[in-house]
Amino acid sequence: MLVFLSLFSKLGQKYVNPTINIQTISTIILIMENKETNETYFGQETEFDGVLEFTDSLVIAGKFHGTIKSTGNLEIEKTAVCSVDDMSIKSLIVAGKVTGNIHATDRIEFCSGSIVSGDLDSPKLRIADDVEYEGQVTMLEENTEKDLFAGSSVEFKNALVTKIVQAR
Repeated sequence: MLVFLSLFSKLGQKYVNPTINIQTISTIILIMENKETNETYFGQETEFDGVLEFTDSLVIAGKFHGTIKSTGNLEIEKTAVCSVDDMSIKSLIVAGKVTGNIHATDRIEFCSGSIVSGDLDSPKLRIADDVEYEGQVTMLEENTEKDLFAGSSVEFKNALVTKIVQAR
């Protein structure tokens, strides 16, 4: 079940500078009947500033500026423009435009046509064709005792192939 916050604009009223916080999100979640997972949807005409905290899934199709703290999943649709000071989430799928630093505990995926600017920290990263990205990527979760870049790429590849064969 989806909650559409952009319904305010359909009534002919401009929903100016709404404040979305954990209390608001909790209220929305209580209204929703799907007990397996909750997915909240911020429509194309929704614009907001501030700190956003949530635990389930959120889809943003409008404009966002601020900080996102979540243990859930976030999808930035093609129509969305997000400017974050800092984003900390479980997983992220981007089809729109995102500016700011992103930390994901599970994965980050950039869909074709997305535009992303900022540093990334995630154990998994998938970037499709036709993505504009500018920033640094950190993917190692722990410091390794071996210097991965001390040897040639051929030596590194052979070592990985050997480990895969041994694991079978």
